[in-house]
Amino acid sequence: MKIFSNEQIYEGDRLTVERQQISSADLMERAGTAIFNWFHQRMQGAQVPIHIFCGIGNNGGDGLVLARHLIHDGYNVKTYIVNYSDKRSKDFLINYDRIKQSTKVWPTLLKEGDDFPDIGEKDIIVDAVFGIGLNRPIHQWVLLLFKHFDESRAFTLSVDIPSGLQTNKVPESDLCVVKANYTLSFVTPKLVFFLPETAKYTDQWEVLDIGFDQQYIFETETEANLIGKNEVIPLYRPRDKFSHKGSFGHSLIIGGSYGKIGAVTLASKAALTVGSGLVTAYVPKCGYIPLQSGFPEAMVITDKNEEKITNISFVIKPTVIGLGVGIGTATPTINALEVFFKENKTPLVIDADGINILSKAPELLKILPPETVLTPHPKELERLIGGWTDDFDKLNKVKTFSKKYNVIVIIKGAHTITVYQDKLYINSTGNPGLATAGSGDVLTGIITGLIAQGYDPLIASVFGVYLHGKSADIAVEDYGYESLVASHVINYLGEAFLDLFQKPEQVQQAEQTK
Repeated sequence: MKIFSNEQIYEGDRLTVERQQISSADLMERAGTAIFNWFHQRMQGAQVPIHIFCGIGNNGGDGLVLARHLIHDGYNVKTYIVNYSDKRSKDFLINYDRIKQSTKVWPTLLKEGDDFPDIGEKDIIVDAVFGIGLNRPIHQWVLLLFKHFDESRAFTLSVDIPSGLQTNKVPESDLCVVKANYTLSFVTPKLVFFLPETAKYTDQWEVLDIGFDQQYIFETETEANLIGKNEVIPLYRPRDKFSHKGSFGHSLIIGGSYGKIGAVTLASKAALTVGSGLVTAYVPKCGYIPLQSGFPEAMVITDKNEEKITNISFVIKPTVIGLGVGIGTATPTINALEVFFKENKTPLVIDADGINILSKAPELLKILPPETVLTPHPKELERLIGGWTDDFDKLNKVKTFSKKYNVIVIIKGAHTITVYQDKLYINSTGNPGLATAGSGDVLTGIITGLIAQGYDPLIASVFGVYLHGKSADIAVEDYGYESLVASHVINYLGEAFLDLFQKPEQVQQAEQTK
């Protein structure tokens, strides 16, 4: 799903009005009606008090359309105009007149110094105060109104975006933004719904279709894309009937040190389970027996050193190399990797201490194969690109880094973001159960295994992150968040693949048979 910028949404509004030969007020009517339909489907006439707070711009106009339809359908509605300025948008005024004329109910005007209305804990608040166009400081009395919303503990639904939240900026304070239980967003989700510092302002969100021009949606390139099942199904490469293990590449996993052979085992298992035809692990001698006994499907090459990697030398010709898991940062290991990086031409997926070593020797970044994949956790990312002031600064720095070195960077988190050049691919799968030792090693193996099969590194990254999260989503149904471990993610990869092509009713039947 494309995530449009403010400017693209405004342009889409304009083209929709022009191409469909409607007025902007008609488009606002669609938006407010879509919210009403959402409400009506869930409430079915229930007489819970609904408090609709409308600003004086287009977001407020959407709220007025909603209020008018709810009143006509007999709901218990109280409508308020948050009068923070003397200026009103044209379509707000049109709908202000419509609600007065058609319902004979005049909204209550709220201005500075007025008492705020009583709101019960079991009431519903609709926040339609500010939309995506907010570009000015918020009056103190309006911030107190937001605080009043919060203190009421009523269910709060925001129209398009929680009021006070901007699409390209982290708020200066939590007090500046409405805390929504649910947000109904038009056309596209907003990037701020997925960033750690701003996602907290809405617990859930949903996109409503308001009949945007389909040609515009299809043709417009966006900086950010949300990756779900519909986006990854076209990435999947079916297997030919006459294929064999040699058709699906050879993954080499280089890593491990004394006490950290498990990281290589997890990455190697993940690479094979995701479909790599062959997998070889390159480890210090202490890893030979654990790997041969615990993972018999893998081939093993050992360093001459017992406890750490001191030299990387092999005669096999791998399709791709996954490097860094559990490898450590001993001086001989650093020296060995520096020599390896200078000589290697094979595609790379680099994780953990492989990234830490690169951050200490940034000149090596310039000689990495094109589209090398880096999978840092937050601290490793900071060592790589330096600190950042907020999530937007972080994204900008990663994009700059990606362009400078022609690498793919995977920012791991609740919504893992794959960054390549100026593009962001935001993952929709995964859960808190992945906050466990070894889950990053598994992701490294998955991406390595996909590249081995011939997937482009960027596609392997986006697809691999999705499968990693989806496998965890399926596994957590059996194990819960706390008991999910990295091995479960590997074990459920097959179900993650099958889920791509299961219809919803098939998924439901499968759940019932468990």
